[in-house]
Amino acid sequence: MAQATDITIMEEARRNKEVIITHDLDYGHLLAFSGETAPSVIILRLRNIHPSRLFTLIKGAWTEIEQPLLEGAIVVLEDAATRIRRLPIT
Repeated sequence: MAQATDITIMEEARRNKEVIITHDLDYGHLLAFSGETAPSVIILRLRNIHPSRLFTLIKGAWTEIEQPLLEGAIVVLEDAATRIRRLPIT
């Protein structure tokens, strides 16, 4: 999937009921305009993206973001905040 298009990655994630974790804003835009409810996406907008820090942030936010991700959402994790937009975005 390293060379796959964003659309192909989204289709694969939707088919496998996976969540996309990225710092690429394109996935949020594609989902917002698609009218779809899946796949869910976590967009990382952080200064320090070391894997151990990412794990700690996602784990710390999990109780807040788990259900929206299961139902379809765009979650933005920032240094100072977590934003959740439920899908579809109308």
